[in-house]
Amino acid sequence: MEAIYGQAGQRCFICALAAMALVLAAFAATAAAATAPSTTGAAASPRERLSLDRGWLFHLGDITPPDIKGADPSYNNAKAGNAAGAAATTYDDSDWRALDLPHDWAVEGPFDPNGNSAQGYRPRGVGWYRRYLRIDPSERGRHMELQFDAIATHATVWVNGNLVHRNWSAYNASNIDITPYLRYGDAGNTIAIRADANPMEGWWYEGAGIYRHAWLVKSNGVHVVTDGVAATARLVKGHDWSLPVGVTLNNSADRPAKVSVEVSLFAPDGKLAASAARRVALPVLANTTVTLPLAIKAPARWSLEQRNLYRVSVTVRQDGKLLDETMLHTGFRTIRFDPQQGLFLNEQHVKLQGVCIHQDHAGVGVAVPDAIWEYRLRRLKELGVNAIRFSHNAVAPEVMDMVDRMGFLVMDENRNFNPSPDYLLQLEWMVRRDRHRPGVILWSVFNEEPEQGTEVGYEMVRRMVAAVKTLDATRPVTAAMNGGYFSERNVAQAVDVVGANYHVGDYDKYHKANPGKPFTSSEDTSAFMTRGEFSTDAGKNLIASYDDDFAQWGNSHRDAWQAIATRPFVAGSFVWTGFDYRGEPTPNVWPSVSSVFGIMDMNGFPKTAYYLHQVQWIKDRPLIYLAPHWNWAGNEGKDIRVMVMANVERAMLLLDGRVIGEQAIDPYRMNYFTVPYQSGKLEAVGFNHGREVARASVETTGPAVALEMVPDRDALAGDGRDAMPITVRAIDAQGRAVPTDSAQLTFDVSGAGRAIGHGNGDPNSHEDEQGSTRKLFNGLAQLIVQSSFESAGMLQVTASAPGLRAASVRIPVKAVGAMPFAPAAGAAPTKLGNWRIAPASATRPDPASNPSESELQVWGWGQQAPAKLDAEKGGQFNLFRTSFTPRKNLSDGNAHLRFKRIAGKAEVWLDDRLAGTKSAFAPAEWRVPLLAGTGARRITVIIERQAGEAAGMDDVSVEAGSIAQASALAR
Repeated sequence: MEAIYGQAGQRCFICALAAMALVLAAFAATAAAATAPSTTGAAASPRERLSLDRGWLFHLGDITPPDIKGADPSYNNAKAGNAAGAAATTYDDSDWRALDLPHDWAVEGPFDPNGNSAQGYRPRGVGWYRRYLRIDPSERGRHMELQFDAIATHATVWVNGNLVHRNWSAYNASNIDITPYLRYGDAGNTIAIRADANPMEGWWYEGAGIYRHAWLVKSNGVHVVTDGVAATARLVKGHDWSLPVGVTLNNSADRPAKVSVEVSLFAPDGKLAASAARRVALPVLANTTVTLPLAIKAPARWSLEQRNLYRVSVTVRQDGKLLDETMLHTGFRTIRFDPQQGLFLNEQHVKLQGVCIHQDHAGVGVAVPDAIWEYRLRRLKELGVNAIRFSHNAVAPEVMDMVDRMGFLVMDENRNFNPSPDYLLQLEWMVRRDRHRPGVILWSVFNEEPEQGTEVGYEMVRRMVAAVKTLDATRPVTAAMNGGYFSERNVAQAVDVVGANYHVGDYDKYHKANPGKPFTSSEDTSAFMTRGEFSTDAGKNLIASYDDDFAQWGNSHRDAWQAIATRPFVAGSFVWTGFDYRGEPTPNVWPSVSSVFGIMDMNGFPKTAYYLHQVQWIKDRPLIYLAPHWNWAGNEGKDIRVMVMANVERAMLLLDGRVIGEQAIDPYRMNYFTVPYQSGKLEAVGFNHGREVARASVETTGPAVALEMVPDRDALAGDGRDAMPITVRAIDAQGRAVPTDSAQLTFDVSGAGRAIGHGNGDPNSHEDEQGSTRKLFNGLAQLIVQSSFESAGMLQVTASAPGLRAASVRIPVKAVGAMPFAPAAGAAPTKLGNWRIAPASATRPDPASNPSESELQVWGWGQQAPAKLDAEKGGQFNLFRTSFTPRKNLSDGNAHLRFKRIAGKAEVWLDDRLAGTKSAFAPAEWRVPLLAGTGARRITVIIERQAGEAAGMDDVSVEAGSIAQASALAR
């Protein structure tokens, strides 16, 4: 809480944090229940959703695979599983950085004055991720799916050297069936991902890397596909509702199946509300969709105040055996956009008090922990926000769960405006994922497109709307237009609700011309404020927080809301923006690196706009606030402009008890007083019907003498995911926050967690957001801490600054059951493949032979020599050859080659050095020392066959440790 708004405001903020912590606890408990494996009777669910966040290796920068030259490399390159470079299973990643997801490498990089201002002057580039995964042999036959909730920006995914997926957006999930590519047991599996963040989809900071969660989903061959349950309620008549539950199943098993699909609906109190079952035949390797209608009488409705969520449970059984089960939450509510009166939720009029927000936060970039998202939503709830436009893209699924639980209406927005197949898949994915959520009231197909006023734009949107309606016909479709409304053929004619970005002067004109078309502001305001600044200084890129400055296309907060609130046909407002965000530092350029549009800064610290909107949007209790702070030493006797924001009838302003003036409150414009500055206590008193109902004050403080830290919550869960912000501020000798202090902080964090980032809201700061130091900006900074995995105990946090008394907090970290996760395995064994077989010979071949390209044309491929053909040629000896590059940790001579089976007498040569000899013809497992050496290695195996027997070898790998160590382990 910013000190300039007085001690009453500070107490309000801290008390609100404590109260809202209960919301987080409830959310965490519900989320844990949703993610934990569910049970039916005593048997565990056959579906497992395991976190893949832990155990990744990362390399910043691109890795170019070697040039492909020659017959063998060209041939091998075209074969499955033979990806080259960092995508190869044999690639040496031993010196890569170990990290856990979510991860945004752009926020780690330095600011570059020659960089892109829209992206916050941060580096983009390419990064690689690798991870190893062991699948137990007992899980053969199960369906395995990799899920990445988002990767910025273009992603290419390989599994065991096979290219399995490409994705062309930073904002949609990748759900990848990896079942065909898996190896079982100690053979291990290699996942490699190239994340190319050079392409841009937006004109704001987008981050880089795997910045949302990753998962491994294990299910049976017969299973419900990801996002395969459609459950959107419909009011039939009166109190009668229907819930047609569509279930899409896949059968990846090797034979057809006949199964029973059962849907159960559970009310918010846990009682069964309805159920239905149906038999269905499933062909092999195909999707099948079945719809089970449920009828519900007088359900408890979902609303902004009563977030009644019903649980839809789907089970699939075969001959009584449970094959799969999954669940989601939905709600019963009606929405109606009226052309004259705006939005009705459950037939109750609601004015949208909304904000647009991007997804980055101070200190962590776009890799925002779930708990920090919850903190952000709490700040919006306290502000009085009832609607969010996640601009301009789909947000993380955990956030969508939160908005339903916390009570927000959502404009769910598509990123890329394009009905071509690749891009249409992104729109369809968003609708499938979110169509069951009661908070979603609008699908938005684009934001501010140049074709919006043309026939081309109309035709593009018409196709995108059709795609949406095929998946969900219960919600209207909109598009955020910033022009083109009046052209002969335009996008507004293809959508259900017209969304207007700015263009306040066109509201009445459009409504008069199209009185039957529902209308809302999809984006408005674009006003500028630098938190804690009350004097504009263009030379320092600082903008006063009096709501006087705004973009040439926008309006002040007061003007925009007045235009919307006084027009019943406008459904509501989506202020640009709820929070500051990196990039787009309009109207400034370097050294500014973030925007100043926010109602709050990037930490969630409030600006004047926060209180301005709060008093406009909250009507159930009297509120009054003051701006600016009252620390103006050196300005004694000079006039200070004082802004009073209140939702009461009248306000009186006093300085040290002396009445300065009294005014009737203007609910749209707010009120201003001119006060000659003198140190003391400035108070605003609010009155309704002549009775005092609210009071706020700001007071001149003394110099800062100490630091103070205020944790957002009382404790952390020791799951390695939970996080919280800690507010850091300077206080004077009386414990009052000093709103102008800029002390240099040093953080020390120890115990059961770590610091993951910090910020201070200064749009011109170039400090390392993940280092150990940070300045206060206008009295405030924020440190974000996160628990360690499977931890319990105390997290000790200390902040110090020169000349100030240090502050320390001890945050309990509570032991909790770990989220089910897939353990990170060690590097998969290096399998030696791509063997060439020389023609059989009657005499022992030369192991150092080096055939020409033309001679290689007659060599074969594989690890087995055909006995009959070689015998006819009189061949007794076979030479096998391949090459590989061992990892650094396998190059020191303390490793070995393992032949799972080799038939015949044999010699193994490494780079023309004899490594081992097998003297018996009988097939056997064989281990040979891997002689020390670095770089590419050539291995030659000469096998002497026994008469009438085949020569060959099976499953050759490079393994760590000496032969003696391997033998001991085998015993």
